[in-house]
Amino acid sequence: MKQQTLTMQDAINTAKMLSEALPYLQRYSGAVVVVKFGGNAMGDDDAMAEFARDIVLMRQVGVNPVVVHGGGPMINDMLNKLGIKSEFVRGKRVTDKATVQVVEMILSGLVNKRIVQAIMDAGGRAVGISGKDDDLMVCEADDPELGYVGRPVEMNVQVLRDLYTAGIIPVIAPVGTGMADNETFNVNGDTAAGAISGALQADRLLLLTDVAGVKGPDGTVMTQITPEEIRQMTADGVISGGMIPKTETALMALEAGTRAVTILDGRIPNACLLELFTDHGAGSQIRSTEPRVKPHVKR
Repeated sequence: MKQQTLTMQDAINTAKMLSEALPYLQRYSGAVVVVKFGGNAMGDDDAMAEFARDIVLMRQVGVNPVVVHGGGPMINDMLNKLGIKSEFVRGKRVTDKATVQVVEMILSGLVNKRIVQAIMDAGGRAVGISGKDDDLMVCEADDPELGYVGRPVEMNVQVLRDLYTAGIIPVIAPVGTGMADNETFNVNGDTAAGAISGALQADRLLLLTDVAGVKGPDGTVMTQITPEEIRQMTADGVISGGMIPKTETALMALEAGTRAVTILDGRIPNACLLELFTDHGAGSQIRSTEPRVKPHVKR
């Protein structure tokens, strides 16, 4: 009898949470939400399955999720096995010809298809592509110091619209094509997600990471931040290391037309659902008060 009472109370609590989520479900119905999935959670089967269920649930309630993934730990493992040394400059991987081949193999192959399979196992429909497919992400070299690390300069996102309009969740590996024939670029996963989010005029960009969010000068996580505060904290050295490309991505996405960007802790269970469908949230939201500017896209 005691177990039955507990089960009924659990059911009541669940029903209450669903009822309270109604305004958020209505708010995000039909919205495009770009989710950058990365960090060590990608190597954990349970975390991967939980993430996939969250993405499928988002799709089920009318959200159009677009998943962009990283894969740094898996790339590092393969580079180590092959004896290829990896270096980083300003949080971005230096990529020579040997490295870019490994990057494409791991990102477009192993990691991409693992996420697709997880979404399919959770009952969703997903298709995995890279930034090279349909010239989704055309790049130029970002910095001579970085080698074959690309900066997206032309975004062709119609293929993504075609997929999510058909009820299919796009899963994108951050590998881009170049202006020259047979040219491949490694693109920072956050940078790729920001470029895709801006080109889609996404309602939200969620950057999942292994930290709680953006920390202010006093070391505490800031839940609401303006672009001006981001620039000032970067200039003051408060934002540094691997957080720099994430906040740079946020600013770029906002300037291109994304409504809001959240850097959130992907280690928290159901982080995406907490951020979208509850009052609590799960990280640092960066929102511009400036009018949205439409990006230049090819099609």
